[in-house]
Amino acid sequence: MAEPTRFISVPGGFLMVLRQGDDLFVHLEKLMRDEDIPAASVRGFGFVSTIRFGFFDFERRDYDPRDFTDMEVTGLTGTLAWKDGKPAIHAHASAAGRDFQAVGGHLLGLTVGRGSFEMAVTVHDRRLERHFEEDIGANVLRL
Repeated sequence: MAEPTRFISVPGGFLMVLRQGDDLFVHLEKLMRDEDIPAASVRGFGFVSTIRFGFFDFERRDYDPRDFTDMEVTGLTGTLAWKDGKPAIHAHASAAGRDFQAVGGHLLGLTVGRGSFEMAVTVHDRRLERHFEEDIGANVLRL
């Protein structure tokens, strides 16, 4: 059986469908490099086997991570930009489990579970970069 297509080009960007075991960050970074995407906005939803959220601690200047398994992402939104010549993905999401309790936050990792994960990538015409801002202690998108 042939490997399923992960994305197609559409007016304004791409539609992406990831499959069980796919790492969302790996596939978005590959898309950015292979298609030379200057910057983009991304939206998505679907099933995940593992998802890692983080909440930014401004005092420590780092994320407090928390892992969850077997969830359904009800909404993901983010931006794709560049930092130091590498893809820089900034995304937030919300997800719910079998108990219908929702969790969410800054997305640190996501592996697709049974089913699929669908995304719409809207490409922007300008290359956008993230730069570290000392006073905030985080990378900020420069317009």
